[in-house]
Amino acid sequence: MIALIVSLEVHADQLETFLAAIRENAQRTFNDEQGCRYFDVTQDAARPTHFVFYEVYDDEAALAAHRAAPHFAAWRQAAERCVVAGSQVNTVCRRLLHFG
Repeated sequence: MIALIVSLEVHADQLETFLAAIRENAQRTFNDEQGCRYFDVTQDAARPTHFVFYEVYDDEAALAAHRAAPHFAAWRQAAERCVVAGSQVNTVCRRLLHFG
């Protein structure tokens, strides 16, 4: 399994648009994509315009399928409007241990 960790900053005046878009993307990813095992969206308690996503996929092919999905394309369009340019950092990791 692999994990995708995404960190980004959102324009304050686009927060509601962003939340609707990420909610739709996360739900569709988790519900419609067989290779997605987990999709968590977190908001920084001290800085509400900062978000971190934690996503788990079966393998690189599942992550590639996610990035090719129509709902991901819709998400990217919303992100272009809402996310502060240059703030998004994507990190792909191998998932080694899981408790819980």
